[in-house]
Amino acid sequence: MKTVKDIMSTDCITATTKDNIYELAVLMKQHDIGFIPIVEGKKLIGVVTDRDLVTRGYAEKHSGSTAVSEVLTNDIKTIASTTSVDEAARLMASNQIRRLPVVDNGTLIGVVAIGDLAVREIFVNEAGDALSGISEQEHREQASIH
Repeated sequence: MKTVKDIMSTDCITATTKDNIYELAVLMKQHDIGFIPIVEGKKLIGVVTDRDLVTRGYAEKHSGSTAVSEVLTNDIKTIASTTSVDEAARLMASNQIRRLPVVDNGTLIGVVAIGDLAVREIFVNEAGDALSGISEQEHREQASIH
């Protein structure tokens, strides 16, 4: 049985609460990513997504020097590296999330993304179901805005 450790990315770009939202935006652009774990040492304390930067940062008229803590999401789901890929796919689908920090003993050791499930052809149906569920939720959110 494959575990999250077998498919996760371990070369995570991270930031700290001492960074500002402009610095996170630059990191996202440089590395072509939309998700940055926020750590204290190696302990995960939250995440910031490109959407967080827009909706809680710039759209709220915060300047680039605004502290990361202003846009940080700290109520996040995490998963242990020993968790099965199947369980990770179920967790991602049921919570409609695309990226899941992998944490062992409070330490961030990687990130598993929905693409990791599909690209590696592991539990393709679960990855498809998870992506479908996330896309349906986003479509409902957009429909309610218009």
